Amino acid sequence: MKEFFKMTLATMCGIVLLSVVAGILFMISLVGIMASDSAATKVKENSVFVLKLKGVVDERAEEGSPFSSLLNEADMEQMGLDDLLASIKKAKDEDEVKGIYIEGGIASFDSPATAQQLRDALLDFKKSGKWIIAYADQYMQTSYYVASVADSVFLNKTGMVDFKGLGGKYQYMTGLYEKLGIKYQATRVGKYKSAVERVTRKDMSDNDREQRTAYLQGVWQHMLNDMADSRKVTAQQLDQLASDSIMAFANANDYVKAKLVDGLMYPDEIKKLIKDKLAMGDDDEDINQLTLTDMIGVKSKKKEDGDKIAIYYAYGEIVDKVASSFSSEQNIVGSTTVEELNKLAKDDDVKAVVLRVNSPGGSAVASEQIWHAVQQLKEKKPVVVSMGGLAASGGYMISAGASYIIAEPTTLTGSIGIFGLIPNLSGLVTDKLGVTFDGVKTNRYGDFEENLVMAKDNSEELRYMQGYVDRGYETFLNIVGQGRSLTRDEVDSIAQGRVWLATDALPIKLVDQLGSLDDAVKKAAELAKLEGEYYTATYPEKTDWIDNLFDSEKNKGSYLDSELRTLLGDLYEPVMQLRMDQQRNRLQARLPFSTKVE
Repeated sequence: MKEFFKMTLATMCGIVLLSVVAGILFMISLVGIMASDSAATKVKENSVFVLKLKGVVDERAEEGSPFSSLLNEADMEQMGLDDLLASIKKAKDEDEVKGIYIEGGIASFDSPATAQQLRDALLDFKKSGKWIIAYADQYMQTSYYVASVADSVFLNKTGMVDFKGLGGKYQYMTGLYEKLGIKYQATRVGKYKSAVERVTRKDMSDNDREQRTAYLQGVWQHMLNDMADSRKVTAQQLDQLASDSIMAFANANDYVKAKLVDGLMYPDEIKKLIKDKLAMGDDDEDINQLTLTDMIGVKSKKKEDGDKIAIYYAYGEIVDKVASSFSSEQNIVGSTTVEELNKLAKDDDVKAVVLRVNSPGGSAVASEQIWHAVQQLKEKKPVVVSMGGLAASGGYMISAGASYIIAEPTTLTGSIGIFGLIPNLSGLVTDKLGVTFDGVKTNRYGDFEENLVMAKDNSEELRYMQGYVDRGYETFLNIVGQGRSLTRDEVDSIAQGRVWLATDALPIKLVDQLGSLDDAVKKAAELAKLEGEYYTATYPEKTDWIDNLFDSEKNKGSYLDSELRTLLGDLYEPVMQLRMDQQRNRLQARLPFSTKVE
């Protein structure tokens, strides 16, 4: 009997082990097949690139799972601007791609400049002589701005166009924190450095209103001019539409009369129109469609010949370390970025570096460390900054020392200022919860950190903190002055924490040129005196989907972030900001507001 059980157990273990091994081999084979298939998409004759404006468009998207395409999750859930621009360029060069079909919808862009760059790429695509058709059940405003570049713009017969101008309400949490017994203590330099006002005021300051108004008016005028040029109307006519009524509630026929769209159609009618464009006739043959995922897999016709120019992506908040496992947001980690820039400096194959910056800033200490690494890199090879939607505050600090700075017209930059923000919890912990504090110390300021957060009277500690912030501001002024060949007072006159639209930043010498990432690459090649062919390579490398699968911290952060958003609703933002403020570096060079648009 004993031998029977031993044999039975051995057999069961063998079956389990065989199943595990077979499963692993099956998964490896399946992934290999899918990976090889996606690595080189074959473009069929008479194809159309279908660009769906739904989801979130960020500066860059990490690699997804190879199974996502099977689940229809790959396209437009989260898109990288880099993938979009590369795909449009490949569609332009690929003979069998006859046109682009834009399917409008609810898309969120991390900034107006991101939408503008996508639109500019589509405009460049049209130079090939190929067509672009746009259609949607509803166009959100920024999606419409992108889609308006099309040769023809159509709308569902019961559709909607959200066309209203730019603006919105901003949350001020001071009243909420007062009820909780929390008081934020701000030390800052720069009358426009309004990042602290969300927790120290209950309304917008005049200085903040001034800079926000200038920024929004500048962006809106740029959008109006672009749309007016494509739609063959005047910018004034479009501006009046947004002022006269709520266009989102208009009759669909009114959009045609206003020339926002060319016609109203049902989906089957737009399908027939595209078939006519492809000369397919009325048969039941399917249209050969290429999704964004497909286009990423299309092999580029540009060969990697000649000298290498590195494009290093620095996007997200600048932090000393990843601040919270709850957040799945992309960050620029100071020490990691410095290490990677040092590697580029030592890489003899890299002849020049384009630093692609899309950041609202963050830790002033980490920003200065990155600036120093850029200086060391510049000693060995040219460094050209290409500014995306944001290169403000700390994002501007890491850019200021570059050999040359190129910004998109709607880039938000500047915000040269420093602040410190520390929550005082004495009203909550002592007054409301009844917790008291006492202790011993060897030196007068041995408990200064506890006093800043918990003491009723911490005026002396705040005075020292203000001095720390003042020195940080002087450092910032010197960095900008050195990089932009300006005196300390010249920088101070355009600093004070004020944000600038790139078109306004150009004449005050904060940037050297308005242009795209491609323009920055060309400038880098020029400064490096590259006479022959050159190609670009992007850094840091995108995270592999397998790494993401086994990165428990990243998965945990994404999951918890999603669950907290659902649970807290409108309270999510103030709760997370309170947590982040506790973990951020005391010295901050960070933009006062978000630039996300829909």
